[in-house]
Amino acid sequence: MIELLLLSRLQFAITAAFHFLFVPLTLGLALLVAGMETMYYKNKDENWRKMADFWGRIFKINFAIGLVSGLTLTFQFGTNWGAYAEFMGDVFGPPLAVEALLAFFLEGTFFGAWIFLNRDRQKLKAFSMWMVALGTNISSLWIIIANGFMQHPVGYNMAADGSKVVMTDFLALITNGYVWYMMVHTLLAAYLLTAFLMMGICAYHFLKGNNNEVFKKSFSIAVAIALVTAVVLPVLGHGYAQYVTELQPAKGAAMDAIWETGSREPMYLIQVPDSSTGSNSVQLLGIPGLASFLYTGSFSGTITGLNQLPHDELPPVEMIFWSFRLMTILGSLFIIEALLGLYLQKSGKLYTSDKYLKLMMWSIPLPYIAITAGWIVAEVGRQPWIVYGLLKTANGISSVPISDVLLSITLISAFYLILMVFEIYLIKKTVVNATGVE
Repeated sequence: MIELLLLSRLQFAITAAFHFLFVPLTLGLALLVAGMETMYYKNKDENWRKMADFWGRIFKINFAIGLVSGLTLTFQFGTNWGAYAEFMGDVFGPPLAVEALLAFFLEGTFFGAWIFLNRDRQKLKAFSMWMVALGTNISSLWIIIANGFMQHPVGYNMAADGSKVVMTDFLALITNGYVWYMMVHTLLAAYLLTAFLMMGICAYHFLKGNNNEVFKKSFSIAVAIALVTAVVLPVLGHGYAQYVTELQPAKGAAMDAIWETGSREPMYLIQVPDSSTGSNSVQLLGIPGLASFLYTGSFSGTITGLNQLPHDELPPVEMIFWSFRLMTILGSLFIIEALLGLYLQKSGKLYTSDKYLKLMMWSIPLPYIAITAGWIVAEVGRQPWIVYGLLKTANGISSVPISDVLLSITLISAFYLILMVFEIYLIKKTVVNATGVE
């Protein structure tokens, strides 16, 4: 059962992580392209039309492949996670039904309309893209509502036989505080990722000497979004960390590898956790009270240590710790890069700053890495619970042959690898061939 559990979790992690790589860019580009379409409708400036066409082509590629990549997730609930599906069906069903009926309807219908409408119907074309953007956001919201219950169950009763949860308060489900922290955090991260991808693509063209007005204007928009989101995300993350620490003490303590309960807990700039000893093998350059402040809002606040929590309810500490550190380090880098980009642009040095432009090209994958690290903290940090405090992950799996799970992991991984190569190829071709941006 241990092998089956690990393989089932690995399969879901591969499919969920891969699908989630497409979601942020879809959210960010849908909104930006809608804005570009609207600006072209209002002032008929051809630069806005060219921007909408170029970034819209990248959106089409990402949206289409992302849609395909999410199909396997649905099947896994019935194949690998049958016990979980039965336990959560009453709560999980309504959000997913609304997401499918409402969000997919908006996305699919108006995505098609936006593609096929001519420019002589620009008002309707712009409206269609706004509906696509609305659909993508509604889709994300309902998925996060379902996930929010798994993180912080609210508005439910247990069935008389204890076999499942029964939703009793739909309003509590959609007003769950965890949902709205995660939703805002996800949207900001999506806009930051989109901005960095746009900056990286613009940097490629600037290096090629293509200082087209389309890329100049795109960079201006992107660097502003990058700076705002990069600054706001840590501020929001501070409140998010405090909220999560209250709900899930083990996750909060694991993010900074705090092993013993105490007040005025320092944050160590250099730290190596060791779960085998229940301590840190290395901890240097501690800043007194900073960890307490980050997780409680007070420099003298008390944090419950991992060693004071039930041992069988602790997440994999090292994975959570290093993922959280990676996310925060990259977050600091994003602020520096955005500030530097804004300075170079305002000073007129951007187009000749080869080192910075190359840095931005190579930085395109970094927001993807940061978002994946954040996803690991949120989802793996909940372990060993699949529904926090109610159902452990080990009790949510289906009894299926291990050989079947291994085969499906191999096939899914190969399929996703092909999709990823195809996406990169199509986007690269679109970018390289966009010299004139007609």
